[in-house]
Amino acid sequence: MGSIMLLDSASMYFRAFYGVKETMTAPDGTPVNAIRGFLDMIARLVRTRHPTQLIACMEGSWRPAFRVAAVPSYKTHRANPDGSEKIPAALEVQLPFIVDVLATAGIKMAWADGYEADDIMGTLAAQAREPVEVVTGDRDLFQLVDDKRQIRVAYIGKGVANVELVDEAAVTARYQIPGRSYAAFATLRGDPSDGLPGVPGVGEKTAAALVRRFGSVEAMLAAIDAGHGGFPPGSRAKLVAARDYLRASLRVVAVATDAPVKLIGGELPSTPADPVHMAELDERLDLGSSLGRALAALAAAP
Repeated sequence: MGSIMLLDSASMYFRAFYGVKETMTAPDGTPVNAIRGFLDMIARLVRTRHPTQLIACMEGSWRPAFRVAAVPSYKTHRANPDGSEKIPAALEVQLPFIVDVLATAGIKMAWADGYEADDIMGTLAAQAREPVEVVTGDRDLFQLVDDKRQIRVAYIGKGVANVELVDEAAVTARYQIPGRSYAAFATLRGDPSDGLPGVPGVGEKTAAALVRRFGSVEAMLAAIDAGHGGFPPGSRAKLVAARDYLRASLRVVAVATDAPVKLIGGELPSTPADPVHMAELDERLDLGSSLGRALAALAAAP
């Protein structure tokens, strides 16, 4: 049985932008390094992973209001004064073209107003009846791994050429926690890249021990309320002090599984949805071999 491949598009085009030289430009000087790098990633993934469905998951909101309401520090260090995301100008100019190229190629895209791409992937994975591969460089999405439902993360932290397939055993081996408990572990440890402080004084080892003992943040809080023991030395007082943060962060760290996802596009496109416009885009942007490789990989897909 083939898999549904869910692309964490923002994770991929940011990596493409920083991994491909900015000197790669269109004839008019517009940078195209992120566009071409993203297309090359898609080409390699389709050729090597052989998905039967491909869905590019997009950001409806990079900093959803419901997460900011729960933890106001969420991604504040990545926000401009007007609330927009800090994005290099040379990347920002490419984002509309990335959407245009995907749509013109006929690649299915998914998003939901007010939700992050993580939530789109979480929702589509929850709805899937086929095996799922989530392509991302974001470890937060390890929480989606589920061996029973055949949901794995194709982790590209070391590049698309070195994809690491993460299942429950891989999560356990890396963090010494049950394979489906990554969200609880991340809540305790925190994530500075997202502005999540974690529980002061609780590092990876203590977080892992707490998760092994209790399984979830909810169970830890229930044990505290009930006066139960079993906490690693010194950790109970730290959790009590961070009780409000822990309750609020559950809504922030856990990806949504019920986002109102919108979809455009069809199945794996063997030919571009709009060949004329694709030719125009290629002439305008000089996408050259990158576009050719992506289209060839899609045409050869099952």
